[in-house]
Order: sequence, then structure tokens, then C-alpha cells
Amino acid sequence: MRHHGNVDAQHVALLRELLASTPWLERTEDFAHALRRTRDPGGLMLIGTPEDEPWHLAAHLDDEARYSGLSQLAPSLVRWEPPPDAPDHLRIGLDRIAQARRGETLFVVNSEEQAPVPLLERVDDARRTGATVLSLDHGDGELTSLAHESISLRPGREPLTFEGLQHLVSSAAGHEDAGGGRKPGLRERLSRFLDVVSGPRMPD
Repeated sequence: MRHHGNVDAQHVALLRELLASTPWLERTEDFAHALRRTRDPGGLMLIGTPEDEPWHLAAHLDDEARYSGLSQLAPSLVRWEPPPDAPDHLRIGLDRIAQARRGETLFVVNSEEQAPVPLLERVDDARRTGATVLSLDHGDGELTSLAHESISLRPGREPLTFEGLQHLVSSAAGHEDAGGGRKPGLRERLSRFLDVVSGPRMPD
């Protein structure tokens, strides 16, 4: 699955310009900082609902990991019913959550108003084993009560879409500010986006 890197970069730049006077940029930066706390490569698990797997976000995080040098951002996309003949990286099932441990992160993307019970059960399991739980949702009280960090979009009441919020989060995740280093400016970020000739993608 291939996305157009140039278009995505322009989308993020426009979003940031439109949201400059709102709290959203700071909120996404804070959330992205929590994402970067994942200790090791392979420790970031990304899961959606059975009906809506977050392929688009997985692709963008994968590219952010690649060109920012933050390999811990490359997600393991956890799937509810992975095909048995899929490649290894696309055959990660729910058992991966049962193996979660301290220092790893479960990033939950719930595009529905309320998370389905099976998803809540998996999130609770991961939290009990010591994993950090992050959620991106529509203001789901049950899900956010299980998450250590959450960022919620209230439909019809915010100046951006759910997809736009995912773009902001993935872009912000590539900002390495550990140790007080300077964050790249918007011009630098755009340049790095445009330098990715292949564009964000998940391998076939």
C-alpha cells in the first residue's frame, strides 16, 4: 500500500498552519513524546478495531522511524484475524499483546465512538503486564480510563478530522527532542518528508 509523501507533507504543513493558534499542536507533541518512550525496536504495538485496522497510521510511523532514526517508532501492526499466508510482519496476531512487557507500548486507535469489549479486554491485559497504553480516540471514556496517555477528538466539535489527527501525531513522533536538542523547524520537517522518494508504505 503506497501513499503520496509530497501530498501528506503539504497536508501536515497546512494543518499546522491552521492549528497554530489552538492547543492541538502542543497536545500532539506531548502525545508523540509518550510514543517515543518505547524502549526498543519492535516494542511499539499498534492496534485498531476488528473492523478498522490503522494501516495508514502504521505506514506513516514506519516511515517516521526510518528517516528520523528512531527505530522504536516502527510499529508492529497487531491484527485481529491475520491471514495465515500473510508475510511475517503482517501476520502479528493478538497473542503479541499477551507477550507485552514493561518498556513496550500498546498504541490503540479507536475510530468508533465506543471501543468494542474485546478491544478493551486486550488493552486491560497489556496494562496488567506492564506495557504503556496510549489511545487515540473519539472521547471513549472506558478506553481513556485504561490508557496512560490519550488524545481524543470530539466529532463535529474540533477543527480537524480523525485522519488529520493521525497525520499530526505521526509527524510529531519524528521530532527527537531528547536531551534538550533542538527540534527541527517546519521547513526542515517538510524537506525531510519530500526527501522520502518512495513515500510512506507498508510492504506487500
